[in-house]
Amino acid sequence: MTCEDVSLEGLQQELEECKSDEVVANILSKGTKLREYAKGVENNIRQMELDSIQDYIVESDNLVSLHDQIHDCDAILSQMETLLSGFQAEIGSISSDIKILQEKSMDMGLKLKNRKVAESKLAKFVEDIIVPPRMVDIVVDGEVNDEYMRTLEILSKKLKFVEVDAMVKSSKALKDVQPELERLRQKAVSKVFEFIVQKLYALRKPKTNIQILQQSVLLKYKYIVSFLKEHGKEIFIEVRGAYIDTMNKVLSAHFRAYIQALEKLQLDIATSSDLIGVEARSTSLFSRGREPLKNRSAVFALGERINILKEIDQPALIPHIAEASSLKYPYEVLFRSLHKLLMDTATSEYLFCDDFFGEESIFYEIFAGPFSVIDEHLNSILPNCFDAIGLMLMIRIIHQHQLIMSRRRIPCLDSYLDKVNISLWPRFKMVFDMHLNSLRNANIKTLWEDDIHPHYVMRRYAEFTASLIHINVEYGDGQLELNLERLRMSVDDLLIKLAKLFPKPKLQTVFLINNYDMTIAVLKEAGSEGGKIQLHFEELLRSNTAIFVEEVLLEHFSDLIKFVKTRASSSEEPSSSSERPITVAEVEPLVKDFASRWKAAIELMHKDVITSFSNFLCGMEILRAALTQLLLYYTRLSDCIKRINGGSAMNKDLVSISSIMYEIRKYSRTF
Repeated sequence: MTCEDVSLEGLQQELEECKSDEVVANILSKGTKLREYAKGVENNIRQMELDSIQDYIVESDNLVSLHDQIHDCDAILSQMETLLSGFQAEIGSISSDIKILQEKSMDMGLKLKNRKVAESKLAKFVEDIIVPPRMVDIVVDGEVNDEYMRTLEILSKKLKFVEVDAMVKSSKALKDVQPELERLRQKAVSKVFEFIVQKLYALRKPKTNIQILQQSVLLKYKYIVSFLKEHGKEIFIEVRGAYIDTMNKVLSAHFRAYIQALEKLQLDIATSSDLIGVEARSTSLFSRGREPLKNRSAVFALGERINILKEIDQPALIPHIAEASSLKYPYEVLFRSLHKLLMDTATSEYLFCDDFFGEESIFYEIFAGPFSVIDEHLNSILPNCFDAIGLMLMIRIIHQHQLIMSRRRIPCLDSYLDKVNISLWPRFKMVFDMHLNSLRNANIKTLWEDDIHPHYVMRRYAEFTASLIHINVEYGDGQLELNLERLRMSVDDLLIKLAKLFPKPKLQTVFLINNYDMTIAVLKEAGSEGGKIQLHFEELLRSNTAIFVEEVLLEHFSDLIKFVKTRASSSEEPSSSSERPITVAEVEPLVKDFASRWKAAIELMHKDVITSFSNFLCGMEILRAALTQLLLYYTRLSDCIKRINGGSAMNKDLVSISSIMYEIRKYSRTF
């Protein structure tokens, strides 16, 4: 190797890089020569090569054995590769077979599904169209019972099936089955018609409980009616007509018998002469000869008759029980009982018709007869009914019955109850006007009695008005209020005319007070709803009480009252200074006269009040008002005396105010 062959290019860079190498750094630090070190390294490498050769020589047998084993493995792996390749080919073949089988399975599943659908439809068709022998036996020879009802339902489905389905009509099977089905239909219709008509005839038997028969027997076989309606229209119309005819006659006879029984229980309350303004003597000799006197009070007074509105939904009267007890009732009691029976019967029949026949209109055809019977009865009763209170009670009974039917949600009696209500109002108005005209046209001379106590006409009016107000307290009928106001004006005029027949003004006033007080008391007894009428009579009572007080005081203390009203009043006014002054001589007789007899005069006033007024409490109120007014007059007289020159000389004769107050309190304690 020459120096030319050796290139030192890049040596410096390599030296720089080797500075960090531990071996190079160690060599450099020891100063070892590179040639020597390289020779040592070369010797080491040669030694390691010799050692490796020796190791290979030692392990040569093992290497040969390893080589043989590798060769054997290659042969085995080659066989495995061949075997796996065969498996792969077979798996591919199986996969294609599985796919084919899958396609065949899906095809078979679809065919199976289609066949099942076809089978179900065919089975249903066969089931719907076939006529089982058992069904034929039941329809032809069986008894009409629950099993027969179920068989009719099956037959009805088959009949509908062959009539409705177009595919069935074109099938050959129908030609074999249809004649048999038609014969079965005819036989079933004929058999159930005979059966149901027989059941309907049972309704005509006397003393039959129709509602129990309907609920426990007929409703069990209501499917017969549905079957006839669908598959025997003509026979259904016959059955429907037979039921309408039967129930019309049965219910008409039932209501006619009930009305005849009720008429025996009727208590006659009023006749055409039982009017407010008719003279009492004219109605007692002839028309009332056979009637107990106690019944006459019911003409104008409500009494316990109002209870009928509280018993509105009580069961109807049982006539033979009431007749056996010899009981008699005002007509409104019989009216409520009749219409209670009508409501209950109509409700039951309406619901039955809707359930059994499936139509509500049949009810009105059935009840045309009962309505006619009741109308005939009412048309005979109302023209002869002169009981205004009874008529008003009947109007309110009808209103309550309308509410009951509304709560039941049964509309079948709406038009009938409206018609009855419309017929009652004109009759009430006519009877009311008879009372009104009896007051307007009353004969004052025959009505007048020389008696200052309440007049019987006024008592009749008070009771009559209180009764109508009480009955209508919850209704607020404006038309009735207007009529009552007309009646009040007429009785006011009549009472004034009767009062004027008394010769003395005081008696006239007492007569008016007694009548007004009695009227107010009767109106209050009827309830707290006297309203404008009661306020009117209270105002009249106050004004006439004031008149009476002045009249009774003038009887006993006329000079004192005249002095107080004229001289004492003028002396109290400053503008009256031009008049002559009051002197002791002018006042002294008045003071001495009062002191000598004031207690006796008060006692006479007390006796006068006791004998004049029917109502003790009212008389005592009037006496207290009179004594209070007397005290006011005497107080003004005392004040006047204090202003007179020398008036103090009369103090010994003046009655002290406390003494008069004590006397007033003494009479006040008597009530």
